[in-house]
Amino acid sequence: MPGDVKAARLLSLLLLLQARGRMSAPALARELEVSVRTVYRDVDALVAAGIPLWSEAGRAGGYRLVDGYRTRLTGMTAAEADALFLVGLPGPAAALGLTAEAVAAERKLLAALTPDQQERAGRLRDRFHLDAPAWYADVEDPPHLAALAEAVLHDRRVAVTYRRWEEPRDVARTLDPHGLVLKAGVWYVVARAHDPRSRRRPRPEDLRPYRASNVLTLEPTDVTFTRVAGFSLAARWQQHLADLDARRLVGTATVRVSAGLRDRLPDHPSHPLTAAIRAVDAPPGDVVVDLPVESIGRAAADLVVFGGAVEVLAPAELRAALAALAGEVAALYAEG
Repeated sequence: MPGDVKAARLLSLLLLLQARGRMSAPALARELEVSVRTVYRDVDALVAAGIPLWSEAGRAGGYRLVDGYRTRLTGMTAAEADALFLVGLPGPAAALGLTAEAVAAERKLLAALTPDQQERAGRLRDRFHLDAPAWYADVEDPPHLAALAEAVLHDRRVAVTYRRWEEPRDVARTLDPHGLVLKAGVWYVVARAHDPRSRRRPRPEDLRPYRASNVLTLEPTDVTFTRVAGFSLAARWQQHLADLDARRLVGTATVRVSAGLRDRLPDHPSHPLTAAIRAVDAPPGDVVVDLPVESIGRAAADLVVFGGAVEVLAPAELRAALAALAGEVAALYAEG
């Protein structure tokens, strides 16, 4: 309905100005996915409705609300209210030291909803639960997570001692933390290692993830860093995962999977074999697939658990590694 669409757009425009301060007409048009001419008409409509909007000319100009003006959160649809409560994550909020703030925000949101929306939000809160850690994995409780979150929120540089895989294991780093990621119950801080000798302009690819539980010591500093231009936490994380797979999966094994195991693989949704079989269009029964592998040793350890249900056809080195593993197990449990 055109009237509802315009009302929603006007509210979005108002909330954008309230959240971000001054914005130009082109910037508002990009956010709202409309033309600049439509933004002009919407601003005129808001002014006519009594909203105290100011227009400032010049290169740094744009539209802004009169200082101190705040709109109440109104016009929220049922679906929007649902979405807000579904993104409420009490576990991660507690880990970040934001339990009280999350509760206060929920109360304020509830107060802005209609009685019907409040009742629906209560049902969602009671009937949906997020359990982020993977099965059979211990929940990590990084001791410096709250401090890292504080540094991320305020663009504050931190000095840490970090434990890594390579030697020397424990190293000193000065980090500019740009964001936190929760992956399968494990927290990572995406940060740029500060190098005072470097004169090169920082780039998004300079940021890398550090496992929060491997931060052994942390000292906040009084230094505020400038965030890297063009950085997107979600985009950088996805690129990191893609780069990790490209470095990790450097080989290919050709394997035959039995019909019985093929039927059971949906019980192993995260195993690479499941994805490899899903990628081929083969009739029911035994199937031959190409499987990306990290190394001969790791591939042998991953495949030996399936016993005779998986036969490696190539490479010969992987066949030999599996035969050696099977021989060790057979010798261990041989009688006499």
